[in-house]
Amino acid sequence: MTRPLVIDTDPGCDDAVALLLALESDALDVVGLTTVHGNTTVDATTANARAILEAVDRTDVPVAAGADRPLLVDLETSEHVHGEGGIKGKLPEPTAATAPVDGHAAQYIVEQAREHDGELTLAAIGPLTNVALALAIEPDLPDLLDDLVVMGGAAFVPGNVTPLAEANFHTDPHAARRVVRDCEPTLVGLDVTQRAAVPPALVDGLEAADDAASTTPLERSIHEWLTYYEDDRLERYGIESAAIHDALVLASLVDESVLETDAYHLEVGVDSELARGALVADANDVTGAAPNGRVAVDADYERYRELVAAALERSLE
Repeated sequence: MTRPLVIDTDPGCDDAVALLLALESDALDVVGLTTVHGNTTVDATTANARAILEAVDRTDVPVAAGADRPLLVDLETSEHVHGEGGIKGKLPEPTAATAPVDGHAAQYIVEQAREHDGELTLAAIGPLTNVALALAIEPDLPDLLDDLVVMGGAAFVPGNVTPLAEANFHTDPHAARRVVRDCEPTLVGLDVTQRAAVPPALVDGLEAADDAASTTPLERSIHEWLTYYEDDRLERYGIESAAIHDALVLASLVDESVLETDAYHLEVGVDSELARGALVADANDVTGAAPNGRVAVDADYERYRELVAAALERSLE
């Protein structure tokens, strides 16, 4: 039985790899993509999501455009990391085949949750603005979902935007706080995603193909997505190749053994620039509060890389 899935996304290079992983999996039935501001503006993330669907001939998947700004703080984007327009590589221009559905992404999430009552998984791999708005529309959203898996936070490791905060949570901390408090999510954060690189042999193979006359635009784009970190960023984090953060979330839905998670009482800071977007996990039970979510604390990276490599190979067939 396949798992019905909505992916809330802000493509984004690592988002693009995550989308290919989901779209190429027999275990997942992607019933829609919802787009949000984040790596770039929502107009651009929507165009990028549509272009990815067209590049892999999946125009059957609906797209719903969502929030163009965070709930309370100013919009910040990450083109300096992901490239002009929020994504590197060469993608087709979107056509009418992937025109967004009528209505807001938050409403689409609610509609799909009601339609698949208790069976829908929501994978949120961008800032959580759409999810927070969906929760405002439908307070029973957590009960309507089978699972909510979030790429966000840095529970026990340093952040990548501030010393404490990961990018998605920092971009819209108020949305992250609302979702973490009320939705009992599984958080797949920098604790595990910073090591979620892909097989060097796969990158090398695509790099060789990049010089070949027969290479396709999708091959060249995938190579760009897998190598989107500049050298200074690799050096800063002490890694050899780019972390494909969002793909680890989708890999865990294809194979639940990929992640090890623990339950904690969780909060997200919003009160100051230093605390903005910081994920606080009560590891020592000093609050005495009941757990309200789970945090990924380890991953089977070998299995993750197998899943990514297989999905990318299928997408290029």
